[in-house]
Amino acid sequence: MFTYHDNTTAPSASVPLIDDALAMFGFVPNLHRILAESPAAHEAYSTLYRLATEKTTLTPVEVQVVMMASNHHNRCHYCMAGHSMIMTMMKTPQDIITALREGKPLADGKLEALRVFSGTLLEERGHVGDEVLGAFLAAGYTRAQVLEVLVCLAAKLLSNFTNALAHTEVDAPMSAMAWTPPAI
Repeated sequence: MFTYHDNTTAPSASVPLIDDALAMFGFVPNLHRILAESPAAHEAYSTLYRLATEKTTLTPVEVQVVMMASNHHNRCHYCMAGHSMIMTMMKTPQDIITALREGKPLADGKLEALRVFSGTLLEERGHVGDEVLGAFLAAGYTRAQVLEVLVCLAAKLLSNFTNALAHTEVDAPMSAMAWTPPAI
């Protein structure tokens, strides 16, 4: 139902974004090829992803923990494979990647607080209450980082929901990290 665009078929406003994705990943991920249909959606995702990965005070692993929590919660087969590949390339310990893929607790207490907080935000649609927020802050995160988690989750909303609608095919470079969501 959706077209996998390249820079010869995409609307002209999406071509620079396709080129940016190629430069960033070494190939044009199918997510970007689908998002190219709407230059506004493509730019929104690309901007949010860059803000999450380059401008927040969260560490690269912390950003990925938030994104993987969203991927699991939203049952995104595509993003789970993609972020598993990214985390592997970042040399993240395999036990962290496995736990995130399985939706299980992380051994690192601070990362676990981040995973739980991210999942609770999604589950409760932001209405987590002062107790949950206080526990997150007590784990060593700041109020600014509370908001930065939202930046990560906003990027994931666009990608997770796009992939759910489009049934995005996992790219060959990510195929070794393919993931099937657990049954509900």
